[in-house]
Amino acid sequence: MSITRIIPQRGINDEGRGKKFALHKLIAAATTEYVWLQDDDIIAPTEEPETTADLLILPLRMEGDKSSLLQRLQITEYAALQQVTIETAHKGKAVLCSGANLIVRRDRWLESWKDLHEEIPSGDDMFLLESFKRRGLRIEVLDDARYTAVVRPQKTWASFFKQRMRWAGKAPHYTDSDIRRYGAIVLIANILQVLCPAIILFKFPYEYNLIKKRDASVSLIDALILELIYPFYMLICLLGGLFRRTW
Repeated sequence: MSITRIIPQRGINDEGRGKKFALHKLIAAATTEYVWLQDDDIIAPTEEPETTADLLILPLRMEGDKSSLLQRLQITEYAALQQVTIETAHKGKAVLCSGANLIVRRDRWLESWKDLHEEIPSGDDMFLLESFKRRGLRIEVLDDARYTAVVRPQKTWASFFKQRMRWAGKAPHYTDSDIRRYGAIVLIANILQVLCPAIILFKFPYEYNLIKKRDASVSLIDALILELIYPFYMLICLLGGLFRRTW
């Protein structure tokens, strides 16, 4: 399989116009059938998978300083998100993917360019997923440790909230029914937890199981702390993302 690794770098490939412009520039210049989208701050896998899919979702793992509560909580949350990514994609109902480790058929990506909301600074991966699902293209997931990329957590609370608010700010633009349904379930479940804390007795076993499937090293205490604070931080990020104008 012919493939080109696409690693957009701020200030080098974007000409001051953002990551999406950099991606388009690099992908348009590639001559291979497939492109492998990767972030410039990951530890990338060395082996290259084979695929005939239009979009191949590859796994990610977050590693950080285990002495930092902030980083441990991010690792815990990321494990849950990754498990949701893998499970929903396996069922043909993908609701998440990350451009940090994604293989795409080059021509199909270029055809989806108009759907990527160039006016929104981030979200190229999720809008791409929506476009591919809407067009009925072939989406697969390969949950294989050989192709796992390692990402790093945010080191400060300020950068953490800025990142999460940026992610949340894209939510109103999603149109895919699976993504919107999943988002609504998560939102409702966490609002109910705020209104009735006893809900945690039903939520936590399910969510802890998701986390442990993806990362067995996550402790029960870290998972429980995340469960207790998640509804509040999620609502803060959602409101902040919706009302903040520029990123």
